[in-house]
Order: sequence, then C-alpha cells, then structure tokens
Amino acid sequence: QVQLVESGGGSVQAGGSLRLSCTASGYTYYMGWFRQAPEKEREGVAAIDGAGYTNYEESVKGRFTISRDKAENILYLQMNSLKPQDTGVYYCAAHPDNTILFSLKVLNGYYWGQGTQVTVSS
Repeated sequence: QVQLVESGGGSVQAGGSLRLSCTASGYTYYMGWFRQAPEKEREGVAAIDGAGYTNYEESVKGRFTISRDKAENILYLQMNSLKPQDTGVYYCAAHPDNTILFSLKVLNGYYWGQGTQVTVSS
C-alpha cells in the first residue's frame, strides 16, 4: 500500500519561493508532482526516476526543481520565481510505469497524496 503525504504549501507573493515535501511509505515506484488550479484539470508539473532523471512541464522549467531523498523516501519540489498562475493544489504522485509518469499526463494507475494548497498573489 502506497501512502503519500504532502507538506509545505502556503501563500507567497509573486517572485517568492516555496518548497513542497512528500513523505512516502510503501513501494513508491516513480514519483512526481501534479497541480490543479481552480476550475482547471489536473496537470503534471515534474517527474523523477530512481536514477535522478527529471522531466518538467514547460512553464516551470528553470524555476522548479524536483528532487528525491531515496534513503528517507521523501520527494521535494523547490519552487522559485513563483507566479500567480502557479496557484493551485499540488499533489504528490507515484506510478509504477516510468513512461506514464514522465509523460506528465493524468492517466490510470496513479497513487495520490491529499494535496497541499499553494497560493501566489500578485
């Protein structure tokens, strides 16, 4: 049974930074971050595999960094230069298929955390 618990969300002004954490238990496969803005569909933000390879959604490249502490089984998302359009609920996700996770598409088979709110004001 995979369990994912996010923390680190909050409110920040545009240009600020936040770091999200996700503590994972169980076999966590490949992991990533997704987000869902109000009245919008959930979208992929970043993914990482066991070797440290990463993939990012185009709008966050150069601003967000995904990383993983394998020993502690904690996933991070460092978010810099935040913009109002980054506002949303951020979800930690795990998937057994690397190809699906790295596509950053919301397909079947994900394990999800409960989400943490990120609000960026202008």
